[in-house]
Amino acid sequence: MMTQVTTPHDHFFRETLARPGAARAFLQHYLPAKVTAVLDLSEPEMVQDSFVDAELRSHQADLLYQVRLQDGRDAYVYVLFEHKSIPDRWVAFQLLRYMVRIWERNLRERGKLWPIVPLVVYHGRDRWWVEPTLGELIDAPAPLKAYMPDYGYLLCDLAAYTDEDLKGEVLLQAAMLALKYVFRPELRERLPGLMDLLRELAERETGLEYVETLLRYLAQAAIYVEAEELREAVEAAFPQEGEALMSTIAQRWVEQGLQQGLQQGLQQGLQQGLQQGKREGRQEGVREGLLAGIEVGLEIKFGEAGLRLLPEIYKIEDVSVLRAVQQAIRAAATPDDLRVLYRSGDEADAQGAA
Repeated sequence: MMTQVTTPHDHFFRETLARPGAARAFLQHYLPAKVTAVLDLSEPEMVQDSFVDAELRSHQADLLYQVRLQDGRDAYVYVLFEHKSIPDRWVAFQLLRYMVRIWERNLRERGKLWPIVPLVVYHGRDRWWVEPTLGELIDAPAPLKAYMPDYGYLLCDLAAYTDEDLKGEVLLQAAMLALKYVFRPELRERLPGLMDLLRELAERETGLEYVETLLRYLAQAAIYVEAEELREAVEAAFPQEGEALMSTIAQRWVEQGLQQGLQQGLQQGLQQGLQQGKREGRQEGVREGLLAGIEVGLEIKFGEAGLRLLPEIYKIEDVSVLRAVQQAIRAAATPDDLRVLYRSGDEADAQGAA
């Protein structure tokens, strides 16, 4: 079985909406009223499986919730998270494949087909312009349309929401704001408000854990905010305990081998005594950061064609090769130019071993 590719966006999305309270609030606030009117969302149950194609996991994540209808029957809400920075016009076709897989399992285990409510969550820089129906993708004359499958999916384009419209409990509001602005320079302006939400979270018994989750995500994935800016924002929001808070969080990242955040500024300022003997964790953190940067660079430079390289690139363990790939994106004329770069390195290694 192929190893699942995860990205900072994928991990953050799943870690947020796997929490029962956040999941319930998300479905209540981001599904249309006509849909929530027929659903009982008091206890959504998350199904652990993923149905996304292996080659698309670099920019898609999914969550399946089992819910009740108001009349007592069962249904699913299937949430597909598009963490590309530009819309994907084929998402309706991809969704159809995933829904068929859910129905196949449903038929195998239950002997029936439950209704599925498909919801696409998108947080890219560009507004979603794709028609949310399968029929728009099928190039067929009118007399044949009646014989073609068609359906529509619900869309949550975070760029279309004002900050005030991002509803839900504090944890969910903070997550939606982070997802909305992670690709945008406006994140700098939104940091104080986001830190206010984090301060409110930190005052709760389980809040500090999620503060750590969200800060790790921003440190890994935010394009326009530097490590020092993030550290200063935290210390401004937590004037008494900000530095100690960041030191504690940084230590946990190192101990978990997840030093994916705050990079050189935070590491040098708060981890001087922790870096010795932690090279493996640091190397993994550098690798994760490079992979996140490569994903964004490929998408901006080459679009879909560039993103098709990601399953190969995610297999590269050598940090120096990943650095070379990241630096070469700007000058590369085609995705194949980059493929030659890292494949030639593999061939050289093989010849050296021989």
